[in-house]
Amino acid sequence: MNLYTRTGDKGQTSIIGGRVDKDDLRVEAYGTIDELNAFIGQSLTFLNGEKFLDVEAELQKIQHELFDCGSDLSVLPQKRTKPYKTTADMVKFLEQRIDVYSSEAPELERFILPGGSPAAASLHIARTVARRAERCVVSLQKQGEINPHVLQYVNRLSDYLFAAARVVNFRLDTKDIEYERSAIVFKNKTKGS
Repeated sequence: MNLYTRTGDKGQTSIIGGRVDKDDLRVEAYGTIDELNAFIGQSLTFLNGEKFLDVEAELQKIQHELFDCGSDLSVLPQKRTKPYKTTADMVKFLEQRIDVYSSEAPELERFILPGGSPAAASLHIARTVARRAERCVVSLQKQGEINPHVLQYVNRLSDYLFAAARVVNFRLDTKDIEYERSAIVFKNKTKGS
């Protein structure tokens, strides 16, 4: 099999249901999700050891789910014949893990700078790419039907990556660095409120 086909040499690419320009919002959205997936793969290379088995397993699961998101976005709505792959349960899983990691890491009061350990810094980069992917999906949504769970998933994924970066730093005894000009912006909630 050849890796090159020459079919895109004039600035178009094939998607399910036809051909579009390579700068089409649909291609931009699933291409940014692909970029996000690559950054998550890079983040995995920084995580090793017993402390991170849960995070590693989740990130690998997320990489597969990002392929599902991209698959859902790569089909022209009028050509869709199969059910969407990205589901509400995938979003719920991220929410559950965000809650677990948020309770493990120290409570936040101020904004923090991306960084700390190399693993956490890499997760923060992935988080910012997730936010860009989310903006691309929002733009695409304005053009027509998309699977709404993709937008929810990518939105929640950026929060998950933030929580995971914080818990990685915590497990490595690396403090998050607070933005020094930040006021207190996160009010700590007491249990049961």
